[in-house]
Amino acid sequence: MCQKTVCELFAGVGGFRLGLENASKNWKTVWFSQWEPGKKNQWAHDCYVRHFGDIDEFTGIDIALVDKNHIPSHNLLVGGFPCQDYSVAHSLNGEKGIEGKKGVLWWQIRDTLIAKKTPFVLLENVDRLLKSPSKQRGRDFGIILACFASLGYSVEWRVINAAEYGAAQRRRRTFIFAYSNDTHYAEKNKGKTSEEIIYNSGFFAKAFPLSSIGKINSHELDFSDIQKVSDSFAFPFENSGFMTNGRIFTTTSSAKTENPIPLKNLLEKNVAENFYLSTSLEKFKYLKGAKKIERTAKTGFKYTFSEGPVAFPDSLELPARTMLTSEATVNRSTHVIQDPQTGRLRLITPLEAERIQGFDDNWTNTGMPQKFRYFCMGNALVVPMITRMGKVLNQIFDEE
Repeated sequence: MCQKTVCELFAGVGGFRLGLENASKNWKTVWFSQWEPGKKNQWAHDCYVRHFGDIDEFTGIDIALVDKNHIPSHNLLVGGFPCQDYSVAHSLNGEKGIEGKKGVLWWQIRDTLIAKKTPFVLLENVDRLLKSPSKQRGRDFGIILACFASLGYSVEWRVINAAEYGAAQRRRRTFIFAYSNDTHYAEKNKGKTSEEIIYNSGFFAKAFPLSSIGKINSHELDFSDIQKVSDSFAFPFENSGFMTNGRIFTTTSSAKTENPIPLKNLLEKNVAENFYLSTSLEKFKYLKGAKKIERTAKTGFKYTFSEGPVAFPDSLELPARTMLTSEATVNRSTHVIQDPQTGRLRLITPLEAERIQGFDDNWTNTGMPQKFRYFCMGNALVVPMITRMGKVLNQIFDEE
């Protein structure tokens, strides 16, 4: 049995750790990092420490300043990293290497893998990662896959809508599972077809069963030259896929759906008056309504901006929409519900936001301002999805 040791990067308020520990108490987090750029108060880091304790003086600083050799050895690296511009340039030293853009967090993950040679990796990103950037679709994900391949990893990925697997939120996220080619898990996969791995026997197939998959498209990725991938690679990645030794296989898949949790099951009673709408009601009606607006681009080109309506108020019979960091502000994406007790329109509460993401009640009630409680939940994972993956990881680690 492989020891279940974890390093959690970009940890937020601990969604990965909570989800894994809900799957098994044998997971031991040996190091984590959480730092919010430009913020005087590191509320998320403090919340994490409040629940799990601290490890050293480097967990709450910019990860780029941390010597990756300082990070303790671990068998699983996890993290939710932002979708950024992953393009690279030749290094200032000439042809000796590449330089990713400063502040782009993918390169901190890559540097950690180089230093620690972590056998298993589980990452989360937004669903648009597979299509970005718009002018060279698939390039950014191609760079990530090329990096993994050059370091001796195979990769599985899936875009998962949490509500399709029994959660309380229609949140679509790309999950990436990478594993070193010298693991027992990799050895088991060697004789399997890409169809078997994507549909039946792979990591995501076991955690999130599928009802069907489409035609599998393949592509050869030249991972020997990441600069070339950055400059010219483009490929139509679908919502499911597998890559090994630079060979990409991808297809469209459909979930074997489970009944989601409706919003009405998560509501508090006797909610405080300050959550009810008053002066902002008309503004919300406008923001959430359908509209067509004539606009002029910087070039002088005139065009019509249009958007469809958002449910107002949100249905209590459905799971929540995707929660953003702007939750509870006067914003098109903010949830507005009709309180069952009073019949009046109101915002969701911070505790309800935690329930939508699958956290324990009052997880973020650690002294941070209310707006940051919403911000942290908008940034967070749907914890039950990590628990499902954790149970499959338990099986994989027990066989290593």
